[in-house]
Amino acid sequence: MPGTVLLLAAAPVGKGCLVDAASVLPVLAAVPPAVLAGTDTANVVELADPLEPQAVLTRLRAAAAAPGPLTVYVTGQLQLDRRQRLPHLALARTTPATVRYTALPWHWIREELRLRPTGATALLLDLHADAETWRWLREHPLDSGRNNAVYGRVAPPPSRWSVAEPSYMKAVATILRSGYRPPLEELHQQALTRIEPESAGADLVLTAPGPAAGDPHAVIAAAVRSGRHADADALAARHEEAAVRAHGPASEEALHWTEVRADLAMFAGDPVRSCRTWLAVATARLAAGQAPDAPAVEAAVDRAHHQWGRIRDAAPARELGSALARLRSQVPGRREGALDDVRRRLAGLGA
Repeated sequence: MPGTVLLLAAAPVGKGCLVDAASVLPVLAAVPPAVLAGTDTANVVELADPLEPQAVLTRLRAAAAAPGPLTVYVTGQLQLDRRQRLPHLALARTTPATVRYTALPWHWIREELRLRPTGATALLLDLHADAETWRWLREHPLDSGRNNAVYGRVAPPPSRWSVAEPSYMKAVATILRSGYRPPLEELHQQALTRIEPESAGADLVLTAPGPAAGDPHAVIAAAVRSGRHADADALAARHEEAAVRAHGPASEEALHWTEVRADLAMFAGDPVRSCRTWLAVATARLAAGQAPDAPAVEAAVDRAHHQWGRIRDAAPARELGSALARLRSQVPGRREGALDDVRRRLAGLGA
């Protein structure tokens, strides 16, 4: 089965730039796609200094939906947004004051990859952090999702007025140009060895080989790939019911499986059920006292909005649109004009 590769190199333009992220792309592009993916054949998507987080999300979502192994190479810099103090991948237009709206929230990466089968996704990361983010990372591990193998490093900010080189990723690319991709743990160690004198132990080394066999997410993903959508939802429903009994309906364990079922409805081509489920998740999280700008709340409302836009039957579109408008007044999200978009479509539906 062909593999998929996503090459993402991003950094702000101007004085806020900490790393020359795009300089690694020519080196990676010289590696045969099959070697980048570790498969016989592969499709490669390259994003060089993208401007809009939504555009990156669209490419990431498409890559996550592709069958077969997925390898994501990310080079860039991390910054915290001022409101929630959560890590974001800075993009070309990002400044310290605009992180929330111009950078890619790191949890978007985790969310988009969460339903992929166990062992099918690998991330190789070469990241630099500004001083504030570096202090935050010393106490908070970078969460890239429990189903994903993660290798790489996060480097502290370079000396003042200088721009760092993505030396870890360049070392990875140089090794791969031999035409052979060793096991990722070996590739990671070889790359670290090549940059060791430069980093001198100052970097945060990222290693997470991924979970062992028997994960229910892998079984569900396999059912989806084979078109057995009802079986996938039934299995997720059983786990949801068990989580409700063990932890309560508003627990993270139960809400996780409700979110899985919302995604499964999307894969099954049922935007009405997907939208309705995401609205229920957002409402439950708000009722439990989570903030309107909490990542999980924003993600639920954004996904409900996305699925609502795919509903073609006017009656459920009016019903769910009214509920979405009420939620959007509480949870405006990161895209300007989201509530206005709902109101305009509702007006067109005669609501």
